[in-house]
Amino acid sequence: MERSLLGARVATYVYFVLCGTLMGAWVVHIPAVEERVGVSHATLGGLLVLLGLGAFAGMQVAGPLTDRLGARVVVPATGVLCGASLVLPALAHDPWTLAGALLVFGFCNGGLDVSMNAHAVHVEKAYGRPVMSGFHATFSVGGVLAALVAAGATGAGISPVVTLTGVGAVSVVIALASARALMPAPPSAEATVTEEASPASGRRGTAGRVWLLAVLALMVMLCEGAANDWSALHLKDVLGASIGTAAFAYGTFAAAMTTGRLLADRLAARFGSMAILRHGAAMAAVGITLVAFGPWLWTAFAGWALFGLGLSGCVPQLFSAAGHADPAAAGANVSRVAGLGYVGMLAGPAVIGWLTHVVALNHAFVLLTLLCVTTAVGAGVLRPESRVEAPTPLGDDVHLAAADADGRVVVDEVEGEVGPLDDAVRPGVVPFGEVR
Repeated sequence: MERSLLGARVATYVYFVLCGTLMGAWVVHIPAVEERVGVSHATLGGLLVLLGLGAFAGMQVAGPLTDRLGARVVVPATGVLCGASLVLPALAHDPWTLAGALLVFGFCNGGLDVSMNAHAVHVEKAYGRPVMSGFHATFSVGGVLAALVAAGATGAGISPVVTLTGVGAVSVVIALASARALMPAPPSAEATVTEEASPASGRRGTAGRVWLLAVLALMVMLCEGAANDWSALHLKDVLGASIGTAAFAYGTFAAAMTTGRLLADRLAARFGSMAILRHGAAMAAVGITLVAFGPWLWTAFAGWALFGLGLSGCVPQLFSAAGHADPAAAGANVSRVAGLGYVGMLAGPAVIGWLTHVVALNHAFVLLTLLCVTTAVGAGVLRPESRVEAPTPLGDDVHLAAADADGRVVVDEVEGEVGPLDDAVRPGVVPFGEVR
């Protein structure tokens, strides 16, 4: 059991890296594709919206499919489709074919994104402690790998078509090879416990809670999208930094995001997911306020670092909470939260751009401060209120527990044979990561 669970966790890491690599491979080839198709920046911006729309649609389809067919079927299938569709934008020869290619690639990428996140929820549930942030950190690793591959291929004079075909082909092989290690669909016994604990009124309450999580995801990912597109321009246009120095603004933000996600799981296990969201959003508010009003380069770098570090653990906690809200509908719930969050990611750069017609760029960032403060205030939605099923690695035993306001698990019933840990597990309060 432990070996298969470890294998499922490793496979989940692989798919997150794979998804990040595929998206990163497209991103680093955008300039070459733009030149091949012969479109302006403005036209390209409109076409990229189609990529987002395709991703949103893919998420809404793949989420319910994952609940029905299981992640072991949907995750590798979307991984194969995403890898196969990567080359399509490089083959486009006019705006219409590029539009179709981006819609298809976005649809496949969105499907992979939500299905692998739904599987990550089940892995986290089986582990009995937070592991979601670590998965999201490896997505960033995939982006780095894509940049290295693209740089090497470009230096060797290899065309984008060949590079993207190669990356896509390798991704298809990896997606298929990793499928066997994924967890099967949750057993019927697990679904029975969930149904007994979630009557119709409870399910309606769960749906409302999931949409609240989705709104928070929209705000957090809007902030992240704004940082992706405007951090370097802030240093260049507002503080007068050189292009080389300005590029480090996004690098600082991205490095802080990755570092924070590598640390967030341990912090969530100790303090609870609500604390991660609340204090992380508050830290992000401080950071972006420092960016908005700081007059020096060092204040800008410090602000972007705090902004990235604060935001880093927020999205994984929201995705995790959506999946755990109703394990029988984890895929559908994650698709709602991820889908609305993705809308925020796409809207962020545009909203800030529109505000620059009214105020200076740095002052437009005050909107991000307000969104972070609102997220911190709304973090209470992560407070567990109902009985949940605590995971068990010991055969088929079922441990029923309820989480308190601090994110700890209160064991109030133990059924089945506990075996050698019989003396260790008693009704009472124990840290989340120590439930057996």
